[in-house]
Amino acid sequence: MAKQIFINLVVMDLQKSMDFYTALGFTNNPQFSDDTAKCMVWSDHIFLMIMTADKFNHFATKPIADTKSTLAGLFSLSLGSVDEVNQVMANGLKAGGIEPAEMRDYGFMQQRTIEDFDGHTWELFFMDMSKFPTEQPNG
Repeated sequence: MAKQIFINLVVMDLQKSMDFYTALGFTNNPQFSDDTAKCMVWSDHIFLMIMTADKFNHFATKPIADTKSTLAGLFSLSLGSVDEVNQVMANGLKAGGIEPAEMRDYGFMQQRTIEDFDGHTWELFFMDMSKFPTEQPNG
């Protein structure tokens, strides 16, 4: 079996969140979805499980963080070009996401940040390794 990653997030409105992640480019896998959780597919090996708090609590060993006021993690999605980053961001903003910071340009990587309705933070980025610095600063 191939190695896969499943990111599990609590959401307050399952349908609204599914619509938001669909706008970002995820697709729903109904085989692993029900009225308490939706499996959203990014690629053959990357999945996002969005769940109600009740469902998430079945798996949780700690209290659920309030991601509207605290950062619980940064999740990053690589895209094929800066134009694709901008298009996915535009789709996410139209679907109700917010952009808490301006685009950052690191020369070899351009990055934008979007938050969903529950404050989960996603970094959308394009990286051009041909522009990656060959010499690293001393430090």
